[in-house]
Amino acid sequence: MDAVELFGAEQVERGRRYHRPLYAASLAGLALDLGLLALLAFGPLGADLFAALDGWPWAGQAVAYAALTLALTTAAGLPLAYWAGFRREHAWGFSTQSLRGWLADRAKGLAVSIVLGGGALLGLVALARALPGAWPAAAAAGAAALVLLLGFLAPLVLEPLFNRFEPLADPELAAELRGLAERAGVPLEAVLVADASRRTRKVNAYVSGLGRTRRLVVYDTLLGQAERRELALVTAHELGHRRARHLVKGTLLGIAGAAAFVVSLWALLRWPALRSAVGAGGAGDPRVVPFALLLGTAAGLLASPLGSAVSRRFEREADRFSLEQTRDLEAFESTHRRLAVANLSDLDPPRAVYLAWFSHPTAVERIEAARSLAPALGR
Repeated sequence: MDAVELFGAEQVERGRRYHRPLYAASLAGLALDLGLLALLAFGPLGADLFAALDGWPWAGQAVAYAALTLALTTAAGLPLAYWAGFRREHAWGFSTQSLRGWLADRAKGLAVSIVLGGGALLGLVALARALPGAWPAAAAAGAAALVLLLGFLAPLVLEPLFNRFEPLADPELAAELRGLAERAGVPLEAVLVADASRRTRKVNAYVSGLGRTRRLVVYDTLLGQAERRELALVTAHELGHRRARHLVKGTLLGIAGAAAFVVSLWALLRWPALRSAVGAGGAGDPRVVPFALLLGTAAGLLASPLGSAVSRRFEREADRFSLEQTRDLEAFESTHRRLAVANLSDLDPPRAVYLAWFSHPTAVERIEAARSLAPALGR
């Protein structure tokens, strides 16, 4: 089975024309971030920027240097982000957002990065100064705690910065979805509708949060387009993530990644030549900030294929769960066709891009896998 057979040559080609320039833009953005952070970490640009903070207390230097670094990288990438995230989305008929709204989102994203990134880097510098011989263990534990805390608080603190959420207004549909959740053994704390249409015509749904902050979120764009059978299928898929504890497993992987970052930073800073090149005496020196951000960006890029592979596996498990719960192969196919067409998915992506960045199997893969399960479902 191939993409053309399932979706037609025109749809496949439209997906390619939409996505291929975006892949190039993403690569360019990564290269720009890495290059600028390298200049700040190892070149005179960073020294000049840090000189503006001369005389500040070390804590103020750490926070301000992180804020300046993040603001500079954001500003440098703004033209590319504007083209990819605003101009092109409008040209293809997806974006419903004004330029003012788009810029406001960028400003909020930068503010969140500064608060979280600046706070994390301040904690790193503080621990390295307070515990010169034991800071890696303390910083790894702190990074793990931060990842866990964000898993709980993101739905309550971060997500509302960008969207408004309301309970599902249709009581009959809400009761139907709750009944599905109870039969699946995964009761829902909340079914919320996000006002995604303020920004986009694309459709989506997701689960977020841990413990008592867990909830199912449906875009209002999807709610307005999908049939009830399709909404039940989407809900069952998201319940599959909860049943298999994918959010918990993802958080544990994030904790492991944060700890690995701290260990890598510690190992690299033991190298005198590197400390000299960075111009920092060690992790307790605020001048280490750009290097830490460079290492984090590079590590995220290197870990992306593994993270994407794990995510695709989780999605396949949730797909199977949705079919087992609904036993509705027709709704499964119509749902994933709708999602692929509405979001103009790349149905036949380059292999390297798929392995590195695709967090979901392609629609073709998902439909093919569902059809292979048909005999087990009695179809």
